[in-house]
Amino acid sequence: MKKLTLSLILVLLVSIDGCGQNVNEPSTNNENKVVKFWLTDASKGIKFQQQFNNVDTGRVSNETTIKINNGFLGQFMDGFGFALTGGSAKHIHNMSTTSRSKLLTELFDVDDSNIGISYLRVSIGASDLDEYVFSYNDLSTGETDVNMEKFSLSEDRKHLIPVLKEILNINPNIKIMGSPWSAPTWMKTNNNSIGGSLKSIYYDAYAKYFVKYIQSMTEEGITIDAITVQNEPLHGGNNPSMVMQPNEQATFIKNNLGPMFNDSGINTKIIIYDHNADRTDYPITVLNDPMAKQYIDGTAFHLYGGTIDDLSLVHNAHPDRNLYFTEQWIGAPGNFEQDIKWHVRELIIGATRNWCKNVIEWNLAADENQEPHTPGGCDRCLGALTITGNQVTRNPAYYVIAHASKFVRPGSQRVYSSVSIELPNVAFNTSENQYVIIVLNDTNEQKSFNISIEEKVINSTLSSGAVGTYIWDIEN
Repeated sequence: MKKLTLSLILVLLVSIDGCGQNVNEPSTNNENKVVKFWLTDASKGIKFQQQFNNVDTGRVSNETTIKINNGFLGQFMDGFGFALTGGSAKHIHNMSTTSRSKLLTELFDVDDSNIGISYLRVSIGASDLDEYVFSYNDLSTGETDVNMEKFSLSEDRKHLIPVLKEILNINPNIKIMGSPWSAPTWMKTNNNSIGGSLKSIYYDAYAKYFVKYIQSMTEEGITIDAITVQNEPLHGGNNPSMVMQPNEQATFIKNNLGPMFNDSGINTKIIIYDHNADRTDYPITVLNDPMAKQYIDGTAFHLYGGTIDDLSLVHNAHPDRNLYFTEQWIGAPGNFEQDIKWHVRELIIGATRNWCKNVIEWNLAADENQEPHTPGGCDRCLGALTITGNQVTRNPAYYVIAHASKFVRPGSQRVYSSVSIELPNVAFNTSENQYVIIVLNDTNEQKSFNISIEEKVINSTLSSGAVGTYIWDIEN
Protein backbone atom coordinates (compact mmCIF):
# COMPACT_ATOMS: atom_id res chain seq x y z
CA MET A 1 0.00 0.00 0.00
CA LYS A 2 1.12 3.53 -0.58
CA LYS A 3 2.67 5.62 2.15
CA LEU A 4 0.59 8.45 3.57
CA THR A 5 2.16 11.35 5.41
CA LEU A 6 -0.35 12.89 7.77
CA SER A 7 0.37 16.49 8.65
CA LEU A 8 -2.17 17.26 11.27
CA ILE A 9 -1.63 20.86 12.09
CA LEU A 10 -3.02 22.08 15.35
CA VAL A 11 -2.28 25.73 15.81
CA LEU A 12 -2.64 27.32 19.25
CA LEU A 13 -2.60 31.06 19.26
CA VAL A 14 -1.69 33.67 21.81
CA SER A 15 -1.71 37.08 23.32
CA ILE A 16 0.53 39.43 21.45
CA ASP A 17 2.81 41.83 23.22
CA GLY A 18 4.91 43.15 20.37
CA CYS A 19 7.37 41.46 18.07
CA GLY A 20 6.74 37.80 17.31
CA GLN A 21 9.02 34.89 18.01
CA ASN A 22 11.02 32.82 15.56
CA VAL A 23 8.41 30.58 13.98
CA ASN A 24 10.79 27.63 14.12
CA GLU A 25 11.92 28.02 17.74
CA PRO A 26 11.61 24.69 19.62
CA SER A 27 10.18 24.43 23.12
CA THR A 28 12.14 21.28 24.08
CA ASN A 29 14.79 19.04 22.61
CA ASN A 30 12.65 15.89 22.79
CA GLU A 31 11.35 15.87 19.24
CA ASN A 32 8.55 13.45 18.49
CA LYS A 33 9.67 11.68 15.33
CA VAL A 34 6.14 10.59 14.42
CA VAL A 35 4.06 13.71 15.05
CA LYS A 36 5.04 17.36 14.67
CA PHE A 37 3.02 19.89 16.60
CA TRP A 38 2.80 23.69 16.25
CA LEU A 39 1.11 25.70 18.97
CA THR A 40 -0.01 29.15 19.96
CA ASP A 41 -1.54 29.43 23.39
CA ALA A 42 -2.48 32.77 24.94
CA SER A 43 -2.62 31.33 28.43
CA LYS A 44 0.99 30.19 28.19
CA GLY A 45 2.43 33.07 26.17
CA ILE A 46 3.29 30.81 23.23
CA LYS A 47 3.18 32.39 19.77
CA PHE A 48 3.21 30.02 16.84
CA GLN A 49 6.02 27.78 18.07
CA GLN A 50 6.78 24.19 17.25
CA GLN A 51 6.30 21.97 20.30
CA PHE A 52 7.96 18.63 21.05
CA ASN A 53 5.55 17.28 23.63
CA ASN A 54 1.81 17.08 24.38
CA VAL A 55 1.21 14.56 21.60
CA ASP A 56 0.70 10.92 22.53
CA THR A 57 0.80 8.31 19.79
CA GLY A 58 0.17 5.40 22.14
CA ARG A 59 -2.90 6.55 24.07
CA VAL A 60 -6.57 6.99 23.19
CA SER A 61 -8.85 8.99 25.49
CA ASN A 62 -12.59 8.69 25.96
CA GLU A 63 -13.03 12.27 24.75
CA THR A 64 -13.93 13.63 21.30
CA THR A 65 -12.32 11.98 18.28
CA ILE A 66 -11.79 14.10 15.16
CA LYS A 67 -11.99 11.66 12.26
CA ILE A 68 -10.15 12.41 9.03
CA ASN A 69 -11.24 10.75 5.79
CA ASN A 70 -10.16 11.56 2.26
CA GLY A 71 -13.23 9.81 0.86
CA PHE A 72 -14.72 13.32 0.70
CA LEU A 73 -12.76 15.74 -1.47
CA GLY A 74 -13.46 19.47 -1.33
CA GLN A 75 -11.90 22.49 -3.03
CA PHE A 76 -8.26 22.91 -3.97
CA MET A 77 -6.65 25.80 -2.12
CA ASP A 78 -5.06 28.84 -3.79
CA GLY A 79 -3.50 30.13 -0.59
CA PHE A 80 -3.59 32.36 2.48
CA GLY A 81 -2.42 35.93 2.85
CA PHE A 82 -3.15 39.62 3.19
CA ALA A 83 -4.17 42.77 1.40
CA LEU A 84 -1.01 44.59 0.36
CA THR A 85 -2.54 48.06 0.49
CA GLY A 86 -0.79 51.16 -0.76
CA GLY A 87 -0.09 52.12 2.84
CA SER A 88 1.32 48.66 3.61
CA ALA A 89 3.61 48.90 0.60
CA LYS A 90 4.78 52.38 1.61
CA HIS A 91 5.81 51.28 5.11
CA ILE A 92 7.62 48.21 3.80
CA HIS A 93 9.30 50.10 0.95
CA ASN A 94 10.56 52.80 3.33
CA MET A 95 12.42 50.27 5.49
CA SER A 96 16.17 49.88 5.04
CA THR A 97 17.21 47.42 2.36
CA THR A 98 18.44 44.90 4.92
CA SER A 99 15.38 45.16 7.19
CA ARG A 100 12.97 44.98 4.27
CA SER A 101 14.68 41.94 2.78
CA LYS A 102 14.63 40.14 6.12
CA LEU A 103 10.93 40.90 6.64
CA LEU A 104 9.85 39.92 3.14
CA THR A 105 11.79 36.66 3.40
CA GLU A 106 10.06 35.87 6.70
CA LEU A 107 6.67 36.59 5.17
CA PHE A 108 6.94 35.03 1.72
CA ASP A 109 9.70 32.45 1.66
CA VAL A 110 8.54 28.86 1.99
CA ASP A 111 11.42 27.26 3.91
CA ASP A 112 10.99 25.98 7.46
CA SER A 113 11.87 29.21 9.25
CA ASN A 114 9.30 31.40 7.42
CA ILE A 115 5.52 31.57 7.10
CA GLY A 116 5.12 31.26 3.33
CA ILE A 117 2.31 33.70 2.49
CA SER A 118 0.88 32.50 -0.82
CA TYR A 119 -1.84 35.02 -1.74
CA LEU A 120 -2.03 38.83 -1.93
CA ARG A 121 -4.87 41.22 -2.67
CA VAL A 122 -4.01 44.67 -4.06
CA SER A 123 -6.24 47.60 -4.89
CA ILE A 124 -6.83 48.67 -8.48
CA GLY A 125 -6.27 52.36 -7.91
CA ALA A 126 -6.51 53.60 -4.34
CA SER A 127 -8.17 51.82 -1.45
CA ASP A 128 -9.13 53.66 1.72
CA LEU A 129 -5.75 52.62 3.16
CA ASP A 130 -3.80 54.78 0.74
CA GLU A 131 -2.65 58.27 1.67
CA TYR A 132 -5.03 59.86 -0.81
CA VAL A 133 -7.56 58.92 -3.47
CA PHE A 134 -6.37 58.24 -7.00
CA SER A 135 -7.21 56.16 -10.04
CA TYR A 136 -5.04 55.26 -13.00
CA ASN A 137 -6.92 57.71 -15.21
CA ASP A 138 -7.57 60.93 -13.29
CA LEU A 139 -8.58 63.82 -15.53
CA SER A 140 -9.50 67.47 -15.27
CA THR A 141 -13.19 68.36 -14.93
CA GLY A 142 -15.03 67.79 -18.18
CA GLU A 143 -12.36 65.53 -19.70
CA THR A 144 -12.89 61.93 -20.76
CA ASP A 145 -10.49 59.24 -22.04
CA VAL A 146 -12.50 56.28 -23.25
CA ASN A 147 -9.50 54.72 -25.02
CA MET A 148 -7.30 54.85 -21.89
CA GLU A 149 -4.62 56.91 -23.65
CA LYS A 150 -3.74 58.64 -20.36
CA PHE A 151 -3.79 55.48 -18.23
CA SER A 152 -0.81 55.36 -15.86
CA LEU A 153 0.46 53.18 -13.02
CA SER A 154 2.62 56.05 -11.76
CA GLU A 155 1.14 55.98 -8.23
CA ASP A 156 1.76 52.24 -7.88
CA ARG A 157 5.33 52.64 -9.09
CA LYS A 158 6.17 54.69 -5.99
CA HIS A 159 5.87 51.83 -3.50
CA LEU A 160 3.54 48.99 -4.49
CA ILE A 161 5.23 47.76 -7.65
CA PRO A 162 8.79 47.80 -6.19
CA VAL A 163 7.60 45.78 -3.18
CA LEU A 164 5.69 43.32 -5.38
CA LYS A 165 8.80 42.77 -7.47
CA GLU A 166 10.83 41.96 -4.36
CA ILE A 167 8.12 39.56 -3.20
CA LEU A 168 8.07 37.84 -6.60
CA ASN A 169 11.82 37.36 -6.41
CA ILE A 170 11.25 35.45 -3.17
CA ASN A 171 8.09 33.60 -4.24
CA PRO A 172 7.51 33.75 -8.01
CA ASN A 173 4.36 31.62 -7.68
CA ILE A 174 2.41 33.89 -5.33
CA LYS A 175 -1.12 34.65 -6.52
CA ILE A 176 -2.23 38.28 -6.76
CA MET A 177 -5.82 39.52 -6.85
CA GLY A 178 -6.73 43.08 -7.84
CA SER A 179 -9.86 44.84 -6.56
CA PRO A 180 -11.13 48.34 -7.43
CA TRP A 181 -12.67 50.58 -4.80
CA SER A 182 -13.96 52.97 -7.48
CA ALA A 183 -13.87 53.71 -11.17
CA PRO A 184 -12.26 57.03 -12.20
CA THR A 185 -14.60 59.78 -11.07
CA TRP A 186 -15.31 60.99 -14.62
CA MET A 187 -17.02 57.65 -15.30
CA LYS A 188 -19.37 57.95 -12.31
CA THR A 189 -22.88 59.32 -11.87
CA ASN A 190 -21.79 61.73 -9.11
CA ASN A 191 -18.27 62.60 -10.38
CA ASN A 192 -17.02 61.86 -6.86
CA SER A 193 -14.72 59.29 -5.29
CA ILE A 194 -17.36 58.47 -2.64
CA GLY A 195 -20.40 56.50 -3.74
CA GLY A 196 -22.14 56.99 -7.05
CA SER A 197 -22.43 54.36 -9.77
CA LEU A 198 -20.77 53.62 -13.07
CA LYS A 199 -22.47 55.40 -15.97
CA SER A 200 -23.66 52.89 -18.54
CA ILE A 201 -22.10 54.94 -21.35
CA TYR A 202 -18.70 54.17 -19.80
CA TYR A 203 -19.11 50.41 -19.35
CA ASP A 204 -16.87 49.76 -22.33
CA ALA A 205 -14.30 52.32 -21.18
CA TYR A 206 -14.20 50.75 -17.72
CA ALA A 207 -13.67 47.31 -19.25
CA LYS A 208 -10.70 48.78 -21.13
CA TYR A 209 -9.47 50.18 -17.81
CA PHE A 210 -9.30 46.64 -16.39
CA VAL A 211 -7.59 45.34 -19.53
CA LYS A 212 -5.05 48.16 -19.47
CA TYR A 213 -4.35 47.48 -15.78
CA ILE A 214 -3.68 43.79 -16.30
CA GLN A 215 -1.54 44.44 -19.38
CA SER A 216 0.44 47.21 -17.67
CA MET A 217 1.13 45.05 -14.63
CA THR A 218 2.23 42.23 -16.93
CA GLU A 219 4.71 44.63 -18.53
CA GLU A 220 6.10 45.19 -15.01
CA GLY A 221 6.55 41.44 -14.62
CA ILE A 222 3.51 41.12 -12.33
CA THR A 223 0.76 38.63 -13.18
CA ILE A 224 -2.72 39.42 -11.89
CA ASP A 225 -4.29 36.04 -11.30
CA ALA A 226 -7.78 37.38 -10.57
CA ILE A 227 -9.79 40.57 -10.30
CA THR A 228 -12.97 41.30 -8.43
CA VAL A 229 -15.31 43.59 -10.33
CA GLN A 230 -16.01 45.92 -7.40
CA ASN A 231 -15.01 45.98 -3.75
CA GLU A 232 -18.09 46.13 -1.50
CA PRO A 233 -20.54 47.09 -4.28
CA LEU A 234 -23.38 47.72 -1.80
CA HIS A 235 -21.38 50.15 0.38
CA GLY A 236 -21.14 53.65 -1.06
CA GLY A 237 -19.93 55.45 2.06
CA ASN A 238 -16.22 54.66 2.00
CA ASN A 239 -13.58 56.86 0.36
CA PRO A 240 -13.15 55.67 -2.34
CA SER A 241 -16.22 53.54 -3.09
CA MET A 242 -18.76 52.83 -5.82
CA VAL A 243 -22.19 51.19 -5.80
CA MET A 244 -22.90 48.47 -8.34
CA GLN A 245 -26.18 46.56 -8.14
CA PRO A 246 -26.29 42.88 -9.17
CA ASN A 247 -28.10 43.54 -12.45
CA GLU A 248 -25.50 46.20 -13.29
CA GLN A 249 -22.65 43.83 -12.49
CA ALA A 250 -24.14 41.08 -14.62
CA THR A 251 -24.68 43.47 -17.55
CA PHE A 252 -21.15 44.87 -17.30
CA ILE A 253 -19.60 41.39 -17.24
CA LYS A 254 -21.60 39.81 -20.05
CA ASN A 255 -21.59 42.74 -22.44
CA ASN A 256 -18.26 44.42 -21.76
CA LEU A 257 -15.71 42.96 -19.34
CA GLY A 258 -15.97 39.29 -20.28
CA PRO A 259 -15.93 39.79 -24.06
CA MET A 260 -13.10 42.31 -23.82
CA PHE A 261 -10.99 39.92 -21.73
CA ASN A 262 -11.56 37.24 -24.37
CA ASP A 263 -10.76 39.57 -27.26
CA SER A 264 -7.58 40.74 -25.51
CA GLY A 265 -6.39 37.22 -24.71
CA ILE A 266 -6.56 37.84 -20.95
CA ASN A 267 -6.85 34.77 -18.71
CA THR A 268 -7.23 36.68 -15.44
CA LYS A 269 -10.15 35.26 -13.45
CA ILE A 270 -13.28 37.41 -13.05
CA ILE A 271 -14.70 37.19 -9.51
CA ILE A 272 -17.98 38.83 -8.50
CA TYR A 273 -19.58 40.45 -5.44
CA ASP A 274 -16.66 40.90 -2.94
CA HIS A 275 -18.94 41.85 -0.06
CA ASN A 276 -20.69 40.46 3.01
CA ALA A 277 -22.16 37.02 3.62
CA ASP A 278 -25.60 38.40 4.42
CA ARG A 279 -26.41 39.14 0.76
CA THR A 280 -25.90 35.83 -0.98
CA ASP A 281 -28.79 36.84 -3.25
CA TYR A 282 -26.39 39.23 -5.00
CA PRO A 283 -23.93 36.67 -6.42
CA ILE A 284 -26.70 34.14 -7.04
CA THR A 285 -28.56 36.76 -9.12
CA VAL A 286 -25.44 37.46 -11.19
CA LEU A 287 -24.64 33.77 -11.65
CA ASN A 288 -28.24 33.03 -12.63
CA ASP A 289 -27.57 35.03 -15.80
CA PRO A 290 -25.98 32.40 -18.08
CA MET A 291 -24.45 35.02 -20.39
CA ALA A 292 -22.63 36.58 -17.45
CA LYS A 293 -21.84 33.28 -15.73
CA GLN A 294 -19.79 31.99 -18.66
CA TYR A 295 -17.11 34.60 -17.87
CA ILE A 296 -17.17 34.24 -14.06
CA ASP A 297 -14.76 32.09 -12.06
CA GLY A 298 -16.44 32.60 -8.68
CA THR A 299 -17.65 34.78 -5.83
CA ALA A 300 -15.70 36.69 -3.15
CA PHE A 301 -16.90 37.35 0.39
CA HIS A 302 -16.28 39.48 3.48
CA LEU A 303 -17.83 38.75 6.90
CA TYR A 304 -18.92 42.11 8.30
CA GLY A 305 -22.50 40.83 7.96
CA GLY A 306 -24.14 37.40 7.85
CA THR A 307 -22.61 34.11 9.00
CA ILE A 308 -19.80 32.13 7.45
CA ASP A 309 -22.11 29.19 6.75
CA ASP A 310 -24.11 31.45 4.40
CA LEU A 311 -21.33 31.08 1.85
CA SER A 312 -22.36 27.50 1.15
CA LEU A 313 -25.70 28.77 -0.14
CA VAL A 314 -23.85 30.16 -3.15
CA HIS A 315 -21.83 26.97 -3.56
CA ASN A 316 -25.01 24.91 -3.43
CA ALA A 317 -26.73 27.14 -5.98
CA HIS A 318 -23.75 27.12 -8.36
CA PRO A 319 -21.37 24.31 -7.39
CA ASP A 320 -19.46 24.71 -10.65
CA ARG A 321 -18.13 28.12 -9.57
CA ASN A 322 -15.50 28.88 -6.90
CA LEU A 323 -15.67 30.81 -3.63
CA TYR A 324 -13.03 33.13 -2.15
CA PHE A 325 -12.66 34.94 1.17
CA THR A 326 -11.06 38.29 0.46
CA GLU A 327 -11.30 40.61 3.47
CA GLN A 328 -11.71 40.85 7.24
CA TRP A 329 -10.29 43.55 9.48
CA ILE A 330 -9.15 43.61 13.11
CA GLY A 331 -9.86 46.82 15.00
CA ALA A 332 -6.98 48.53 16.77
CA PRO A 333 -5.51 48.04 19.31
CA GLY A 334 -6.61 44.40 18.97
CA ASN A 335 -7.26 41.72 21.56
CA PHE A 336 -4.96 38.84 20.73
CA GLU A 337 -6.80 36.07 22.54
CA GLN A 338 -10.24 37.06 21.24
CA ASP A 339 -9.07 38.00 17.74
CA ILE A 340 -7.20 34.75 17.24
CA LYS A 341 -10.12 32.67 18.43
CA TRP A 342 -12.71 34.45 16.25
CA HIS A 343 -10.61 34.67 13.09
CA VAL A 344 -9.38 31.07 13.22
CA ARG A 345 -12.89 29.77 13.90
CA GLU A 346 -14.70 31.90 11.32
CA LEU A 347 -12.09 32.27 8.56
CA ILE A 348 -9.29 29.71 8.64
CA ILE A 349 -11.71 26.95 9.61
CA GLY A 350 -15.14 28.37 8.73
CA ALA A 351 -14.42 29.90 5.33
CA THR A 352 -12.49 26.89 4.10
CA ARG A 353 -15.13 24.45 5.35
CA ASN A 354 -17.58 26.54 3.35
CA TRP A 355 -15.68 26.10 0.08
CA CYS A 356 -13.36 29.14 -0.03
CA LYS A 357 -10.17 28.61 -2.02
CA ASN A 358 -8.29 31.31 -0.12
CA VAL A 359 -8.41 33.44 3.03
CA ILE A 360 -7.14 37.03 2.98
CA GLU A 361 -6.88 39.25 6.05
CA TRP A 362 -7.11 43.06 5.90
CA ASN A 363 -4.42 44.45 5.92
CA LEU A 364 -0.70 43.59 5.87
CA ALA A 365 0.84 46.66 7.55
CA ALA A 366 0.19 50.07 9.09
CA ASP A 367 2.11 52.30 11.49
CA GLU A 368 1.49 52.77 15.21
CA ASN A 369 -1.30 55.28 14.43
CA GLN A 370 -3.04 52.97 11.91
CA GLU A 371 -1.98 55.24 9.06
CA PRO A 372 -2.08 56.01 6.23
CA HIS A 373 -5.70 56.19 5.22
CA THR A 374 -7.72 58.43 2.94
CA PRO A 375 -9.92 61.21 4.36
CA GLY A 376 -12.87 59.23 5.69
CA GLY A 377 -11.05 55.93 5.28
CA CYS A 378 -10.49 53.35 8.02
CA ASP A 379 -8.59 54.89 10.95
CA ARG A 380 -8.82 51.80 13.20
CA CYS A 381 -7.64 49.04 10.87
CA LEU A 382 -4.87 47.18 12.70
CA GLY A 383 -2.28 45.80 10.32
CA ALA A 384 -0.96 42.28 10.64
CA LEU A 385 2.28 44.17 11.16
CA THR A 386 2.88 47.49 12.86
CA ILE A 387 5.90 49.06 11.18
CA THR A 388 7.69 52.00 12.77
CA GLY A 389 10.81 52.74 10.75
CA ASN A 390 12.61 49.39 10.71
CA GLN A 391 10.89 48.05 13.81
CA VAL A 392 8.19 45.44 13.24
CA THR A 393 5.49 44.29 15.67
CA ARG A 394 3.50 41.19 14.76
CA ASN A 395 -0.20 41.52 15.50
CA PRO A 396 -3.04 38.94 15.66
CA ALA A 397 -3.68 38.63 11.91
CA TYR A 398 -0.04 37.68 11.33
CA TYR A 399 -0.50 34.57 13.48
CA VAL A 400 -3.97 33.78 12.11
CA ILE A 401 -2.61 33.52 8.58
CA ALA A 402 0.73 31.96 9.55
CA HIS A 403 -0.94 28.92 11.06
CA ALA A 404 -2.45 28.07 7.70
CA SER A 405 -0.06 29.59 5.14
CA LYS A 406 3.01 27.77 6.45
CA PHE A 407 1.47 24.33 6.04
CA VAL A 408 -1.52 24.44 3.67
CA ARG A 409 0.35 25.22 0.49
CA PRO A 410 -1.35 26.06 -2.83
CA GLY A 411 -2.71 22.91 -4.42
CA SER A 412 -3.73 21.37 -1.09
CA GLN A 413 -7.22 19.90 -1.11
CA ARG A 414 -9.74 20.02 1.71
CA VAL A 415 -10.82 16.60 2.96
CA TYR A 416 -13.42 15.37 5.41
CA SER A 417 -12.99 16.00 9.12
CA SER A 418 -15.75 15.38 11.62
CA VAL A 419 -17.71 18.38 12.90
CA SER A 420 -17.27 19.38 16.55
CA ILE A 421 -18.83 22.46 18.16
CA GLU A 422 -16.27 22.38 20.97
CA LEU A 423 -13.30 21.65 18.69
CA PRO A 424 -13.86 23.37 15.32
CA ASN A 425 -11.42 21.98 12.78
CA VAL A 426 -10.56 21.67 9.11
CA ALA A 427 -8.36 19.16 7.27
CA PHE A 428 -6.36 19.29 4.04
CA ASN A 429 -4.40 16.84 1.93
CA THR A 430 -1.34 18.62 0.54
CA SER A 431 0.27 18.16 -2.87
CA GLU A 432 3.00 16.21 -1.05
CA ASN A 433 0.37 13.78 0.25
CA GLN A 434 0.46 15.20 3.76
CA TYR A 435 -2.60 15.77 5.88
CA VAL A 436 -2.92 19.09 7.67
CA ILE A 437 -5.53 19.67 10.38
CA ILE A 438 -6.16 22.97 12.12
CA VAL A 439 -8.11 22.72 15.39
CA LEU A 440 -9.45 25.32 17.84
CA ASN A 441 -10.47 24.64 21.42
CA ASP A 442 -13.60 26.82 21.46
CA THR A 443 -14.54 26.04 25.06
CA ASN A 444 -13.74 27.62 28.42
CA GLU A 445 -11.80 24.62 29.67
CA GLN A 446 -8.86 22.47 28.69
CA LYS A 447 -9.84 19.69 26.26
CA SER A 448 -8.25 16.33 25.61
CA PHE A 449 -9.14 14.74 22.28
CA ASN A 450 -8.11 12.20 19.67
CA ILE A 451 -7.38 12.58 15.98
CA SER A 452 -7.77 9.51 13.79
CA ILE A 453 -6.97 8.66 10.21
CA GLU A 454 -7.58 5.20 8.86
CA GLU A 455 -6.67 2.97 11.83
CA LYS A 456 -4.11 5.30 13.41
CA VAL A 457 -4.94 7.53 16.40
CA ILE A 458 -3.12 10.23 18.32
CA ASN A 459 -4.15 12.06 21.47
CA SER A 460 -3.47 15.64 22.54
CA THR A 461 -4.70 18.41 24.81
CA LEU A 462 -5.43 22.07 24.07
CA SER A 463 -5.99 24.88 26.54
CA SER A 464 -9.11 27.02 26.30
CA GLY A 465 -8.94 29.24 23.20
CA ALA A 466 -5.90 27.43 21.82
CA VAL A 467 -5.36 26.37 18.23
CA GLY A 468 -2.93 23.76 16.99
CA THR A 469 -1.16 22.05 14.10
CA TYR A 470 -0.07 18.41 13.97
CA ILE A 471 2.13 16.83 11.30
CA TRP A 472 1.89 13.07 11.43
CA ASP A 473 3.68 10.47 9.26
CA ILE A 474 1.69 7.28 8.80
CA GLU A 475 2.84 4.11 7.05
CA ASN A 476 0.33 1.45 6.06
